[in-house]
Amino acid sequence: MSLPALALPGQLLGASSTYDPGPGTHLQASNIYASLPGRPAASTPSLTPSSKPSKTPAKPTLTVTRLPSTSATADLGPVSERISNTNALPRVGDVVLGRVTRCMTRQVNVGILIVMGADTEQEGMVCAHEIQGVVRREDVRATEKEKVIVGEGFRVGDLIRAVVISLGDQSNYYLTTAKNELGVIMAKNEYGNTMYPISWKEFKDPMTGETETRKVAKPI
Repeated sequence: MSLPALALPGQLLGASSTYDPGPGTHLQASNIYASLPGRPAASTPSLTPSSKPSKTPAKPTLTVTRLPSTSATADLGPVSERISNTNALPRVGDVVLGRVTRCMTRQVNVGILIVMGADTEQEGMVCAHEIQGVVRREDVRATEKEKVIVGEGFRVGDLIRAVVISLGDQSNYYLTTAKNELGVIMAKNEYGNTMYPISWKEFKDPMTGETETRKVAKPI
């Protein structure tokens, strides 16, 4: 498979049989995934005159480099390259990217930053100002809704991918993360370390090895 121009945390980049994991990536179940938002690249190790010939050719090393940004969407890294400066309002069915601003017992408040539209491959549009959205407890996941604990799925500061399901009231759009590809796409822990997903419900800190629960978005 070819490398994408831009990568989000948790996005599949290639198999470990083809590449070696490098900075900005992590290895899971024989596959290499992006650990941070940025531009992926594969570099072939250079041979020195003292290098001994190997029976098996060296594999390229996959890396992901975060691109600098000064926009309001800086934490989204190079995703900002896919967005236009035209302001937009979300519509029902649109995929949006936003930041969790508050967690409560029955809902999560989200500041919508980017409207990607119904097709996540199309160019997204930046919101001139954060648009307020809400993910209610019953809209966090599709099954066992009564068992959902909001604080275990989201934390303040998380970046999430969601879909608009209703224009809501006068102050908030209603959002859902009740699909595999929806949920948290980027998370930091209390130490400020960017974590990477290790399952559908956990992120891991590569520095300390500690894990935290989240409603993890499946890479798309």
